[in-house]
Amino acid sequence: MASLLNHSRPLVFCPGCTHERIVRALDNALGQMNINGSEVVLVSDIGCSGLFDVFFHTHAFHGLHGRALTYALGLKMARPELQVIVTMGDGGMGIGGAHFLSACRRNANITLLILNNFNFGMTGGQYSATTPVEAITSSRFLNKLEHPLDICQIADAAGAPYVMRCSGLGEDLSNNIEDAISYDGFAVMDIWGICPGRYSRKNAMRKSDILDQIAKLTPYNGVIEKNERSEYVSSYNQICSELSQPTPPLVVDKEHSPVISGKKEILILGSAGQRIVTAGELLCLAAMTGGMQATQKNDYDITVLRGPSIAEIILWPEEIGYTGITSPDVIVVLSEDGIPRRRQSFAQMAEGGLVIHNSRISVPDCQARTIAVDFAGKGVGAKDQALGALAFLASLNEGISLAMLNSALEKKFTSTHLATAQQTLAKMQLVEQPGA
Repeated sequence: MASLLNHSRPLVFCPGCTHERIVRALDNALGQMNINGSEVVLVSDIGCSGLFDVFFHTHAFHGLHGRALTYALGLKMARPELQVIVTMGDGGMGIGGAHFLSACRRNANITLLILNNFNFGMTGGQYSATTPVEAITSSRFLNKLEHPLDICQIADAAGAPYVMRCSGLGEDLSNNIEDAISYDGFAVMDIWGICPGRYSRKNAMRKSDILDQIAKLTPYNGVIEKNERSEYVSSYNQICSELSQPTPPLVVDKEHSPVISGKKEILILGSAGQRIVTAGELLCLAAMTGGMQATQKNDYDITVLRGPSIAEIILWPEEIGYTGITSPDVIVVLSEDGIPRRRQSFAQMAEGGLVIHNSRISVPDCQARTIAVDFAGKGVGAKDQALGALAFLASLNEGISLAMLNSALEKKFTSTHLATAQQTLAKMQLVEQPGA
């Protein structure tokens, strides 16, 4: 088959660089396999190896240093029929080491060619993850302090089923690359080569030196039987095909007349475990049954099981462009945990605002009307007080009505949970008298 090389972009490597031989070997391998350019995607990152994608008439993706394997997996998942071939240097392999390990563990049908010339050749000859401790580099003594990585042993230990170490100057390189591409799984080739522009200026590195050094190491010649297993993408798609279809997104139609005509900003302050986020969602659903637009923004500690839990809700007949609340119309306070984080919100409330709070706690002074509610006295426990507060708001037509809230409950809950929620609503329909 004809060459896939892009003759309008001639090879630009330093004279004697092994990368040029690898480019031509890859082209020969693709030709031997009778593969069209439309069937191949070359993925590269930064460095001299990152030039590969411009030298071929194939699909290509050029990304950040060390991240090529992440893009490659995405491409393979989206277009499993493509031959996905990644080129990176020892520098990119070191920078993206975690991605390399993940690729070995996953075993997607991707071919990785690591062009290993033992230094960062493009950026000045600094040491890389594979630089020998005795080598001389522009990083001075730093490589003497770190043990170099054996790419093949790492790939083997991480689960790669096909691993090969070879010389980029070898006569069989095209055949070796063809074997790797043909393997149905993650294939790693650690291809040793010479960097004449940087590394070999200070370190002896001839074709015979490469072969001698490779001979001293554990041989890796392809398939590792103990790591062979089903290919990742095909297995993923097979499992997904057997799963039940996900529930489609909830469609909320207008069922009720709205009880407000302008914007209503509501802030709910509570503690972890009080179902504040769920209450915010119910409030939004209820407003949507009245044809309103709704947004919800939540705030809680990373520990999630303790500390404050806060929900900011905006209700408006118009489109909402920003979810933050600066001057709430209503603040619901169910515990003291949320007060310190939103204390300023009380000071920013207008006289026409409303604060509803658990009668067992005190709230900061503000201009708004304040109503204390004895949730415990009504038989509403801590976990149900957020829903109780919504029922109280609905009984006042503050943003939603009771009919709207009931519709929201029917959309959110089924059977036993719905009955329990409706019991909480029944307990909260009596309106408390305003307090100080």
